[in-house]
Amino acid sequence: MRRIIVYVLAAIIGASVGIAALPAFWELFGQQHASWNHQWLNGIIGAFIFLVIIFFLMNSILAGLKHIDNMVAGLNLSKSIYTVIGVILGLLVGLLISFPITMLNIPILSNVLAALVIIVLGYLGYIIFYRRGEDIVRTIFRQGKKINAVDAATLPSSETNMKLLDTSVIIDGRVFDIIKTGFLDGQIIVPNFVLLELQTLSDSNDALKRAKGRRGLDLVNAIRNEVVISDLDYKDLKEVDAKLLRYANEKGAKLVTNDFNLNKLAEIQGIKVLNINDLANAVKQQVMVGEDLSVVIVKEGTERHQGIAYLPDGTMVVIEDTDRLIGKTVTSTVTKVLQTSAGRMIFAEVKK
Repeated sequence: MRRIIVYVLAAIIGASVGIAALPAFWELFGQQHASWNHQWLNGIIGAFIFLVIIFFLMNSILAGLKHIDNMVAGLNLSKSIYTVIGVILGLLVGLLISFPITMLNIPILSNVLAALVIIVLGYLGYIIFYRRGEDIVRTIFRQGKKINAVDAATLPSSETNMKLLDTSVIIDGRVFDIIKTGFLDGQIIVPNFVLLELQTLSDSNDALKRAKGRRGLDLVNAIRNEVVISDLDYKDLKEVDAKLLRYANEKGAKLVTNDFNLNKLAEIQGIKVLNINDLANAVKQQVMVGEDLSVVIVKEGTERHQGIAYLPDGTMVVIEDTDRLIGKTVTSTVTKVLQTSAGRMIFAEVKK
């Protein structure tokens, strides 16, 4: 369809150019009064020439149009509008200032200075509104404390108390149950670039990645009324983790994740992190040394004669001398409790 549209436009433009320019061309050869020199024939010739040219350039034109489509698709509409407003305001201010300069009637210098003032102020308007346009407009037109998707991405953390969800915690799913219980307050932000990563995963050829991506999108959709989708993006960064860290840094948001490496990077940069795994460990059943536990041995341990059991919350219990009691319930006494980055581990021995 796009190819046909290009050909039609080329024919129309070519016919127009032929009607306008070919009479002067024929006049160069003394054929201006020739019987075949008619507008309709000139139009046909012009259209034919343009169609031949477009035929050889079609692949390049289509590639260019596709590139433009991709640019438009990734365009931040609100930022573009603010940028245009900034350029227009800058040019207007530049024109107002340039009038007194031109009235000085200094040969050449007046015109050059006026042009420089217009260019510089237009550029300043572009830079100011490109970087701070949303803040400027929000300050001017702020109405109460009502926050929409764009406002939530730009208001300081002291007003929004933002929580930023990363891809891993969305796929994990536990955060949505936490949100429903009301333990996470403030604005719950899901950046659009995180949704795009979930979409990429859901389109993957790998079955596991595809399932994770679709699960994440389904979970966001199920709780869409309780989260805010932010369209803020950083085109100069490719990695989603890097975008999340910059977002949290700039907006003062707390990063909600269960990604160990991202957690460490955020802590290095001074970003507050809410780790779902840490929360899960904090609410697990508290066990004291010397306490008795009644558990079922489910498998052998990695060390000799050890058996492995699990508490209802999933905490692993390693019990000495129970490798031959798999499938049986034993009463054991806790000897040691270890808290690791992977979770809590309990060591015990069979009660005598």
